[in-house]
Parts: sequence; C-alpha cells; structure tokens
Amino acid sequence: MFCARVKEFLSQSGVEFIDRDITQDEEALADLGELGLMTTPIIVIDGEVVIGFDRKRLEQLLAS
Repeated sequence: MFCARVKEFLSQSGVEFIDRDITQDEEALADLGELGLMTTPIIVIDGEVVIGFDRKRLEQLLAS
C-alpha cells in the first residue's frame, strides 16, 4: 500500500527512481538487510534513508 503511494508521489513529482521488489530480487532483499531494515518501502536519496511514505521528509530531500 505505502509502496504504491511512494511510487505515485515520485512519479507525480517528476522524479526518476529504481523500483526494486524484494519479493522477486534477492539482491534487493540483501541490500535491505545490509541497512539493518526489514520493512518497506525504503527510499534512499543521496545516502539519506527514508522509511515508509514520509511525504514531508521526501519533499525536503528532493528540494535540496
């Protein structure tokens, strides 16, 4: 549910992104584990990790 909201927000904002499905991509799952997280969605912008659909934080990071 929140994954779809993040994708919609990024698309509407004109932001290009890579969609990685941890249920289909073992490397994506491993990368998530390396972050010490096991929840989705995870958004990484310039090394900053955003957990979940935090619109305010995403807008801040995209504005900088």
